[in-house]
Amino acid sequence: MINKSLRNIPPVHELQRDAMFIKLRQKYDVQDEVMTVHIRKALEGMRSDIKKGIVIDGEFAEIIWNDVENKLMEAHQNRLKRVINGTGTILHTNLGRARLSREAVNRVSEVAANYSNLEYDIESGSRGSRHDLVEDLIKDVTGAEAAMVVNNNAAAVYFILKAFAKGKEVIVSRGQLVEIGGSFRVSSIMEESGAKLVEVGTTNKTHVKDYSDALTGETAMLLKVHTSNFKTIGFTKTVTTEELVEIAGNREDVMVYEDLGSGVLYDFAKEGIGDEPVVQKVLETGVDLVSFSGDKLLGGPQAGIIVGKKKYIDRLKKHQLARVLRVDKMSFAALEATFRAYLNQRPTDIPTVRDMLHSLEEIREKALEFISAISGMDTFQADIIKEYSMVGGGTMPDVTIPTYAVKMRHDSLAAHILAEKLRKGTPSVIVRTSGDAILLDFRTITHGELPDLIKAMELLTYRG
Repeated sequence: MINKSLRNIPPVHELQRDAMFIKLRQKYDVQDEVMTVHIRKALEGMRSDIKKGIVIDGEFAEIIWNDVENKLMEAHQNRLKRVINGTGTILHTNLGRARLSREAVNRVSEVAANYSNLEYDIESGSRGSRHDLVEDLIKDVTGAEAAMVVNNNAAAVYFILKAFAKGKEVIVSRGQLVEIGGSFRVSSIMEESGAKLVEVGTTNKTHVKDYSDALTGETAMLLKVHTSNFKTIGFTKTVTTEELVEIAGNREDVMVYEDLGSGVLYDFAKEGIGDEPVVQKVLETGVDLVSFSGDKLLGGPQAGIIVGKKKYIDRLKKHQLARVLRVDKMSFAALEATFRAYLNQRPTDIPTVRDMLHSLEEIREKALEFISAISGMDTFQADIIKEYSMVGGGTMPDVTIPTYAVKMRHDSLAAHILAEKLRKGTPSVIVRTSGDAILLDFRTITHGELPDLIKAMELLTYRG
């Protein structure tokens, strides 16, 4: 029986002459060679199933063409897709963290579509440096002596440790040896850089004396890691950046470096949101170097931004790793637009800042507009409820922001099924579930996304 089924499988050359070959080739705009590859894979799959004893029900050729078309459709779909974030988590790591501002998107598009002066000095007509493109802008916003950009903040930490502490001691509080996500630990990054970790204090308490007593002739750096992804509360004590600068004192061979992580340029604490240290204020302590992320609370593209004293930044620019860790023209374009928004006192042009500061009235207005639009869809029961949004992205772990959400039930679909169907739609809509309902938090849904969100609901208005 198996041998008979194998003999009934149409050969490649026969399928190449089939009308479906030309039809699918034209529909998906692929070459003959690509079609043949997909046909061979479909045939191999069918042979494998038959040999396993699986009964093939239906016309073999039809099954093969269905398989080929499915593979062509899959190959033509973009893997990186647009998503509507209905979770209320503003910096959702799994959903790409910070959204870029309209100006940043425009700058990226312009630079990507054209030649640019990435490493060309237009004034002199000679080779330039990409480090110069945004340095002055970053300096103006932060007040730093100098600045440079690498591809993310983990890279910045590694780079600084490698450049200034390889084979030497770096003193850090035991309570700051954090894991920053994806199993990347500060202690592991230090080990990879060749720096010698010297832990001081305890998990919950570290004193000035702990650092002072640990200083030796081999000490190259006092490192402070801002624990932006967790909070230790209760019986605690930490050493401030000012105190670390004082401990280093006049020792030219010991530098003070703070890994800020999140990178706050707008003082959210003034709005009653968290207590994240502002980059500008940290630099005023006299710290030698500070690094932070570009795609977290800053609201820009993925990047690691290093600011601080010129003598150290200049050394980093000349280091061999500077080329390994450099960013591309599109990241520079997005960073330039993002920092310019801060410089021009227009931080709410940046989606992250805007979403953090959204008033409850604005959020409720969007929720009401959505409720009104779906009011005729009798398969849904929807109500506006008070909820809380999260900041996310490994920042402000103990901070929640009041919001409005729409709580929805479908008359025949369980909450997890409804969430799955929305997730697999186009565009994908990501929601939270709560008991037998889904929650759509309108803090992270824009007015411009409402038509697509409403359309997604219209596709789910069937029963059963």
